[in-house]
Amino acid sequence: MRIVGKLCSAAVIVLAAEVVFAADQPQWGERYSRNMVSNETGLPATFDPASGAHILWSASLGGGSYSTPIVANGKVYIGSNNSDARDPRHSGDRGVLLCLNEQDGTLAWQLVVPRIGGDDYLDWPGIGVCSAPTVEGDRVYVVTNRSEVVCLDVNGLANGNDGPYTDESRHMTPEGQALIETGPTDADIVWLFDMRTGIGMYPHDSPHASVLIDGDYLYLNSCNGVDNTHIKIRSPEAPSLIALDKKTGKLVAKDGEGIGPRIFHCTWSSPALGDVGGQREIFFCGGDGVCYAFKALPASIPDSVQVFERLWRFECDPDAPKEEVHRYSKNTKEGPSVIMGMPVFYGNRVYVTAGGDIWWGKYRAWLKCIDATQGGEAGKPAERWSYPLERYSCSTPAIANGLVFVADGKGNLHCVDAETGQAHWTHDVGNAVWGSPLVADGKAYVGARNGAFNIFAADKVKNLVFTTTFDDEISGTPTAANGVLYVATLSRLYAIR
Repeated sequence: MRIVGKLCSAAVIVLAAEVVFAADQPQWGERYSRNMVSNETGLPATFDPASGAHILWSASLGGGSYSTPIVANGKVYIGSNNSDARDPRHSGDRGVLLCLNEQDGTLAWQLVVPRIGGDDYLDWPGIGVCSAPTVEGDRVYVVTNRSEVVCLDVNGLANGNDGPYTDESRHMTPEGQALIETGPTDADIVWLFDMRTGIGMYPHDSPHASVLIDGDYLYLNSCNGVDNTHIKIRSPEAPSLIALDKKTGKLVAKDGEGIGPRIFHCTWSSPALGDVGGQREIFFCGGDGVCYAFKALPASIPDSVQVFERLWRFECDPDAPKEEVHRYSKNTKEGPSVIMGMPVFYGNRVYVTAGGDIWWGKYRAWLKCIDATQGGEAGKPAERWSYPLERYSCSTPAIANGLVFVADGKGNLHCVDAETGQAHWTHDVGNAVWGSPLVADGKAYVGARNGAFNIFAADKVKNLVFTTTFDDEISGTPTAANGVLYVATLSRLYAIR
């Protein structure tokens, strides 16, 4: 599978004051800023997956979970596959979003999504729903393995079908098979927006998007990418960033940057939001290795589809080729840059990882710090500093106490000064990291692809507090909520307290 989500500035505090999440974690990363930090305290410093010490519960994820757990209103949501079928009505390879009871990990309901079929690169076999859901009130927003943005009722079908979407049976039944009748443990789809038909995007491997909610808007990356040749963009005109009406799923806005032809692999980075000098801005990293800032949409939903107003664009790799980028496929020394992690808005700056691709690009990569106040009319914000990483990086930065924690594909965790970009320390965590480090309770938690899990003191002096190894790969980001640490491997979700 080829993919892969505190000290706040005054600007961030203005945004965060609008909604208090208490101890839940209803979105991947901090609301708006996307910072990979949590206010949770009392989290475990040691545990043992083998003996069960400090393991509150664990639940099977089948064997293809690349998602990150989300916790809200007594439920835990995570993408999975159907290799460990939880319901005999649903058999065979499927993408699944699980809704588990927070107390004991038992199944509340599940969204089961058949494969697209035909071309494996449209919907990679065996893996689960890779996108981390976003929960607000009684609604769950997630992107399925079929590139659909769906709004779900948090109660599933147990309390009836809310509509207006009522064709759940057809949706969860593979093409050509007899309709599967719905039951109380099936998801209740409120509305559905198919990005393949709605904006003409072309999926690659599997969609990876985390919906950002701002008022009545849903902002998300389109996941447009290359085809199975890895050298052709089938939908060059499709937008890379879109906004939907959260109540109806109607398309409200899209970018007009013409990013499509410059996408080297896929559009897997989700947007962030921040307030810069009283102006709300959307920060978005395209599949072309460029970080963009757009003006956030007005409070009232427009009548027609808008084009985002660009405020600035920042070339994370200005010396990289910008045309005919796929000529550099499999070139590990030179070529275009990609961005897979999310941008983080912190202290009027944007922190982002950019550089080589996992399989198809060059090795060089960087952690960049961009001054978000320097866009101006020229549209060229200032780079505060650039820090070199080894190989690619899928990480979204975690910033706390003036420190930036980020991991790379070589298997290093880096602790970098947020102001200067100077390294305080690095550590080899054992294998490539496809998720992001989480900073919470004075600790930095990070999992690796060989199952290694490390806990460090979140300090400028390196202190490895604890290390252990799970039985399977870790590809997502740890989550902290309600005094519990959640770690997902490919095959199991662990609740640790």
